[in-house]
Amino acid sequence: MKSLQKKRSMLVDTVEPFKEIVSSLEYLKESSKLLNEEGGDMFISEISEGISELTDNIDSLETRSLLSGDNDTDNAILTINPGAGGTESQDWAEMLLRMYLRWAELKGYDTKILDIQYADEAGIKSSTVLVTGNYAYGYLKNEAGVHRLVRISPFDAKKRRHTSFTAVLVFPELEDEDIDIEINEADLRVDTFRASGAGGQHVNKTSSAIRITHLPTGIVASCQNDRSQHRNREMAMKILKTRLYDLELKKKEMEMENMVGEKKDIAWGSQIRSYVLQPYRLIKDHRTGIETGNVDSVLDGNIDEFIKEALVKKINK
Repeated sequence: MKSLQKKRSMLVDTVEPFKEIVSSLEYLKESSKLLNEEGGDMFISEISEGISELTDNIDSLETRSLLSGDNDTDNAILTINPGAGGTESQDWAEMLLRMYLRWAELKGYDTKILDIQYADEAGIKSSTVLVTGNYAYGYLKNEAGVHRLVRISPFDAKKRRHTSFTAVLVFPELEDEDIDIEINEADLRVDTFRASGAGGQHVNKTSSAIRITHLPTGIVASCQNDRSQHRNREMAMKILKTRLYDLELKKKEMEMENMVGEKKDIAWGSQIRSYVLQPYRLIKDHRTGIETGNVDSVLDGNIDEFIKEALVKKINK
């Protein structure tokens, strides 16, 4: 039943935008006739806004058409981990977390922070977020990689310029029936701990949070979102299975590339984008060459231009 509901939702999401575009186009055609009549100038602003909105909707649909991967329609699991650099990198990790939460909000997606470890002074040590909505993984998958920040650190008394790195990992949320992988319980270390909170946030009084470590690979999956230890364990296991499955797929991709003699332009986990706040303001995607000086807008979640260009480049590769 759940699978049928999802398929129905996907079909509706595919058909409705077409209907809205056709309807808007017909409305604008009829409205434009008013411009030739007496007093028609008063409609110029309204028609201009309609054309701008129609253009945005067509652009959004065009981006959607680029999503044809096996798991592109799935929800996304987003993991953010700061690199070396202490407080500065941890603060950058929290800035990226906010950026993606804002992006999801703008897209109408639901988000749930499954796990978050706050740093001592500022920022976060790690965070895992579930982004729920059609095509969430398809849009976010190319955000995986290292994000570089250059700025004058607010944590440096000498006001020196610092460079910080944060790694973003993105996986599709897969159901058990979709994952053809077995995990040996003997390969797992399960730790329980109290859910963390910052400042006045609610902190669980019981050790309901779960951290599962897969010893052969070193992969760690945590969840502290629920008061129930059992449900946190279920979600942590789902995250772990998803990451192990993703690891196996990437191994097969590398084997195939070696067989056909291809090399990727960008290695997994390499730097994909730079965010420069000082001495000038510029964000540049190193895979596509797309750049913008509107730094505040991007950090406020407006990253669709980067997402689209990354999808286009991957298809044309």
